[in-house]
Amino acid sequence: MNARALAIQVLARVRATDAYLNVVLDTLLSESPPKDPRDAGLVTELAYGTTRRQLALDYAITRFADRKLDALEDKVLAALRVGAYQIFHTRIPARAAVAETVQALKEVGLSRATGFTNAILRKLAELPGPPLPPASNTLEHLSVRESHPKWLVERWIRQFGPERAEAMLVANNLSPAVVVRANTAKVTRDALLTQLQEAGVEAKATTVSPLGIILPPVGRVEDVYGYSEGLWQVQDEAAQLVGVYGAIPETARVLDACAAPGGKACHLAQEHEEVVAVDLHANKLRKIEAEAKRLGLSGRLKAYAHDASEPFPEAWGEFHAVLVDAPCSGLGTLRRHPELRYRRKEEDLSRLATLQRRILENCQEAVPGGGLLVYAVCTVEAQEAQDQVEMFLRSHPEWTAEPPVLQGLKLPLTQAYLRTLPGPEGFDGFFAARLRKLY
Repeated sequence: MNARALAIQVLARVRATDAYLNVVLDTLLSESPPKDPRDAGLVTELAYGTTRRQLALDYAITRFADRKLDALEDKVLAALRVGAYQIFHTRIPARAAVAETVQALKEVGLSRATGFTNAILRKLAELPGPPLPPASNTLEHLSVRESHPKWLVERWIRQFGPERAEAMLVANNLSPAVVVRANTAKVTRDALLTQLQEAGVEAKATTVSPLGIILPPVGRVEDVYGYSEGLWQVQDEAAQLVGVYGAIPETARVLDACAAPGGKACHLAQEHEEVVAVDLHANKLRKIEAEAKRLGLSGRLKAYAHDASEPFPEAWGEFHAVLVDAPCSGLGTLRRHPELRYRRKEEDLSRLATLQRRILENCQEAVPGGGLLVYAVCTVEAQEAQDQVEMFLRSHPEWTAEPPVLQGLKLPLTQAYLRTLPGPEGFDGFFAARLRKLY
């Protein structure tokens, strides 16, 4: 199966199942690996690029389609989007993009739709560029041009101002760098950086995180030096900063109350002797345990299935610190999970905020006087972030915000809180609050 056919399969399955794009892509690349390994990169670009630009592609396709796009079969719509993406956003010659996409549709068993698809793609290929709403209508223009739903564009303009909001939208359509966190239980960041460079990897240190290394574009991260030895773990720089900002004492016994996918749990385990990682889904815990084993941290990390909004078993004992990496909208990670922007609704924010409050209320009970609680979310929405924390502090006078004292590190802090935004800085959007229980 050629790269375009595989990309069509990926996008069709994501649409049909509401699965995560990265999971479907990894699964299909494993099940049907391209004959030429370089084609895996093309499949990835087509799948992610098409998803990131979906609203703009649909806006263009609608100009020439004689039926509603929602009524099209999953693979036909995927083929139209993949073809349009190549025409408008790659250097692939338009004629080749049309021909190869039509051929791919045959490969996935839809020869009967090739005439319809070919006609639309040929018309798109004749355009000088992607059609857009008039720039005078700022909201609709930005929504289509950067492929974010109108409600989100409007919300971000209101919260962050038009200039920063536009920078966030643009950043969400860029491919993120591959960033890893040095496993300090085995190696320092500087030593790992030297080893990677000696192995021929053009790696460089992150600008803010003292643990991060930026890798050049790679195929399979599993093939990069140090993976099999457990010297590093993939983790965005902003996510690393949550652990750095938390500054939990090394001697603390730590609970990670919402541990999946496991990056922060393993970060804690490389710096603490005893970490209890909890998640609602047992299958996700198996992946965390596998990562801990690869990193040589199994002896430090214990994993249990449990709902963090419900009281923790007394048998688990007392914890000196609790990390609440709460379930959230994920709106800070849209460059990594572009499909989320089309699935999230504005009303989801209130529902998630209610769940976050329940989890926070339960987890604070597990912290003794003098202990720490670090609340984190991978979102830029105040309702899930600082508003959530401020509401908690108003109703709990025994708690106070206590930012860390970190020698020589300049973290992106807003008041007492860690906050990163998508934009030219290259971060995902994260928020974290470090809270101390006074009594």
